[in-house]
Amino acid sequence: MKMTKREWFRGSAGLALASAMPAGAAELVEPGFDTLADGPFKPQWTSLESQYQVPDWFRDAKFGIWAHWGPQCVPEAGDWYAREMYLQGSGSYKHFVKTYGHPADTGFMDLLPRWKAENWNPDELLDLYVSAGAKYFMSMANHHDNFDMYASRFHDWNSTRIGPRKDIVGIWEKAARKRGLRFGVSNHSAHAWHWFQTAYGYDAEGPRRGERYDAYKLNKLDGKGKWWEGLDPQELYGGAVMPLPDGFDSISTANAWHELNDRVWDEKPPLRNPAFTRQWYLRCKDLIDSYRPDMVYFDNFDLPLGQAGLDITAHFYNASAKWNGGKVEAVVNMKPHGPFNGGIVADVERGSKSGIDARPWQTCTCIGQWHYNRRLYDEKKYRPAADVIHRLCDIVSKNGNLLLSVPVRPDGTIDSEERKIVEGIGSWMSRFSDSIYGTRPWQVFGEGPTQVGAGMFGESSQKPFTAEDLRFTTKGKALYAITLGRPAQTVTIRSLQGRDQKRVKRVEVVGSRDPLTFRQSADGLVIDIPAAASHEFGVALKIYGVV
Repeated sequence: MKMTKREWFRGSAGLALASAMPAGAAELVEPGFDTLADGPFKPQWTSLESQYQVPDWFRDAKFGIWAHWGPQCVPEAGDWYAREMYLQGSGSYKHFVKTYGHPADTGFMDLLPRWKAENWNPDELLDLYVSAGAKYFMSMANHHDNFDMYASRFHDWNSTRIGPRKDIVGIWEKAARKRGLRFGVSNHSAHAWHWFQTAYGYDAEGPRRGERYDAYKLNKLDGKGKWWEGLDPQELYGGAVMPLPDGFDSISTANAWHELNDRVWDEKPPLRNPAFTRQWYLRCKDLIDSYRPDMVYFDNFDLPLGQAGLDITAHFYNASAKWNGGKVEAVVNMKPHGPFNGGIVADVERGSKSGIDARPWQTCTCIGQWHYNRRLYDEKKYRPAADVIHRLCDIVSKNGNLLLSVPVRPDGTIDSEERKIVEGIGSWMSRFSDSIYGTRPWQVFGEGPTQVGAGMFGESSQKPFTAEDLRFTTKGKALYAITLGRPAQTVTIRSLQGRDQKRVKRVEVVGSRDPLTFRQSADGLVIDIPAAASHEFGVALKIYGVV
């Protein structure tokens, strides 16, 4: 018996009717595709929290590298370009008008064919990242700009049809697996429905005042004879859910309206656009089922889009168990606000924690801006390798992982300054990574004068670490002490006073079996450091007898 579109599109969460879907989408959904994988995890927080255990591979890996790469890198002008190019007066708006034209005539969609990835060599980049010590790699699958970087069955605006005309995620995945890396994908598109509403606005001032931007005016029929023939711009831009109302006559008030109304950042599904939620669910399930990632990163403060996010997470965990002989190897990252009782791995964007967390967690940060910004290269303003290593040591000492983004240029390369930073990270990791991989926290995370605040987006105010700052990790019968800077001739560990100090049997520099001389003092355990054993970023010591 032939199924109706409505029957084919009836999902586990009952999020939308087929009549609300983009034309042609329902025919792509094979019977049973949108059913969740069977298993112990139910799409409820209580089920996730009570059953999920963070896999050992993640706890042992500690360090990953992320290619936060997509068509918003084309202008080489930094973050959130696709939204802010439609905010009159912003730097991105000025750049777009000067470089590409007015957004009433040409829009973000016209940048998509310019993203060609013509010099992309994923094997070479991943060899570099492996040499830097990365144990997992993450590919961005889509951003808030709603463009899929994979062979999406449910979204025609994707990299196999436009721009590179390649399955970016699939190619990254094969290259990562070949090198023994765990593989992750990041999904940011749950916010596209409101984030892109600026594209439905207009100039509030100037000679083009009141003339609506491209998203407001274009539909599928307008593409006849153009490069985007057969595509519907409304599927990319998300539909005019909350376009800027008519009548604004000042830039400041128009942009204030956007800030208040369409810069939403909660995780509820849009009541005025149920089709978006349904489409997101299908696209995300397709991503998981097609590439079988080890990690899925959601750029959300809760699981995205209400029940849809719960459905996807339960499906991922159950599917992971099937792929791995009954063992759940899956990790889901999101950025919880408020009470958190487990069920996923919490991510702290561009921040840290002030102490040891009993639950494994992750910091995500970047050596520059999330999307490539040429200015940071020209002005030499990237985060230095020493700072990355110091943050890695601080995070690992508190039971966390570091996911580091290295911005990729539109042609698929990284610039010479970025390469130096990645190589610098590798220079330390190649000698001292035994103090990082597979470790667990000690009874205290560290000591020293530099304080670290808790919470997201705090790294910009963080003071640099010094050689007086130490971080501790443990593995087996060893305690590791890591200096966050080149030490002087001696290192004093004040946390090893009294009874613990007397138990010390042997001290080595990580990577060497030669014993170091040490002695007790009123200040703590004093260790002599040979000049040849040190490193510009700091030194890792291996102490026996304490653990």
